[in-house]
Amino acid sequence: MQAIVAVDENWAIGSKGNLLVKIPADQKMFRQETTGKVVILGRKTLETFPGGLPLKNRTNIILSRDQGLTVEGAIVVHSVEELLKVLKGYEEDMVYSIGGESIYKLLLPYCDTVHVTKIDHAYEADAYFPDLDKDPDWEVTEESDEQVYFDLTYHFLKYERKGKHV
Repeated sequence: MQAIVAVDENWAIGSKGNLLVKIPADQKMFRQETTGKVVILGRKTLETFPGGLPLKNRTNIILSRDQGLTVEGAIVVHSVEELLKVLKGYEEDMVYSIGGESIYKLLLPYCDTVHVTKIDHAYEADAYFPDLDKDPDWEVTEESDEQVYFDLTYHFLKYERKGKHV
């Protein structure tokens, strides 16, 4: 499994239920990376999508404790165990955790690769991704040149779990 996330310099990912910033090149990279694949997200993240609808051209799996939740066009699961059973039908490298905070934290132990858009700015935030720079199990294996969007600079980074199974 992989994860894909945009973080600020403090590993913040959101504030009051919204992304910190929308960077067109980051959104394009997200689309390119996840289109045709499986995305796993929480209900709150789903609610931030246009019309609160699942992402097009992807298999959307919603992980929610709400036993009554049904989402047209998506698979709804209620536990990591149930999720792992559903995922047996998919190739591991075709599966992406896309948030929010609690979903990332729950699924990070199952991830071998994390695609990070690291924004060189500190935002006011209330949701965070685990700081992979402080985790000895993770290392940066790819880093883009510096990118610029108006006055923001950022990099696309690929983190891989050390000794990951290949």
